[in-house]
Amino acid sequence: MRGRVDVQDGMFFYFRPQDRVPTDHPLRQIKARADAALRAIGAELDALYASGGRPSIAPERLLKGQLLIALYSIRSDRALCEQLDYNLLYRWFLDLTLDEPGLDQSNFSRLRARLVDTDVGHRFFNAVLSQARAEGLLSTEHFTVDGTLIEALASVKSLRRKDSADGPPPGADGSGMRDWKGERRSNATHESSTDPEARLMRKGNGQPAKLSYGAHVLMDNRHGLCAALALTEATLAEHRAADRLLAQARRRRWRIKTVGADKGYCVREFIAGCRRRGIAPHVARIEGRRTPGLDARTTRHTGYAVSQRKRKRVEEIFGWLKTYGGLRKTRFVGRVRVELHALLAATAYNLLRMAKLAPKVIR
Repeated sequence: MRGRVDVQDGMFFYFRPQDRVPTDHPLRQIKARADAALRAIGAELDALYASGGRPSIAPERLLKGQLLIALYSIRSDRALCEQLDYNLLYRWFLDLTLDEPGLDQSNFSRLRARLVDTDVGHRFFNAVLSQARAEGLLSTEHFTVDGTLIEALASVKSLRRKDSADGPPPGADGSGMRDWKGERRSNATHESSTDPEARLMRKGNGQPAKLSYGAHVLMDNRHGLCAALALTEATLAEHRAADRLLAQARRRRWRIKTVGADKGYCVREFIAGCRRRGIAPHVARIEGRRTPGLDARTTRHTGYAVSQRKRKRVEEIFGWLKTYGGLRKTRFVGRVRVELHALLAATAYNLLRMAKLAPKVIR
């Protein structure tokens, strides 16, 4: 007998949003770990708000909303708020009841304005790493460093000379492009009127120079977790940014034994810095270049070959952050805001990775 469709003639329904989420859904583990990390930084979140007055939107919901944006590649805060009206999975993840009003895009903007002046983004990131270390998913001995470029939310059309308020005249083709003929552009003489902190940089020979930021990652070789992340000017040398990441790890009392890297880190300054810290530099060698501290006494060991094989997994982090996390071209202006976006996306990556490494159902 053919079934028939009832046009939603029911009036009352009794169920909980979590009943609609499969028991093996990866968001269950991610939500449990994110809630635990947010409880760990509860004191820092309390410090962002006054003790009296009208209650505001819980910052935990807004931070978890940023995780959803990264995990599901949602294009903007506004798009997430629109989906909260009908997506039960998102409402359950943010602990919103069915009859509770959703969020507004301005709530995320106000929270972001509070976070850029504090260290809450780093503390949230580190709280998730602490869980990974407690569960044996994070090694503090063998790491890999690498860097990439994140395209800024500004184009070369916004470039202006630093000593002049006006740019070159527009071209005759009507496209809005400026006529740069006869004028050499460089970071020393020009800056963007849209994002003054962005710098011109190219990925390689033959590639166009774009306004960008530099993103640098310290990866755990055992399970491929993002152990540290820093956002810098695009013109900062990768080995100097990596030296800062290693210094931060040292302050956290991580006993790093080896650090893998590509040929871009085959620099005397970086190799010497690793040796001073007691770290074996498993850096890819450049043929014909003599680098003190990186010779056959290091490269002949089996661990060197293992590090060179493992270091390629750092591209998985960059690939996920750019394709799913929305960092191929940032949506924010200013280094601090872009770094906050990158930290929350990296936190989402670690939570997803941990859910796959420890597939236990958490209700």
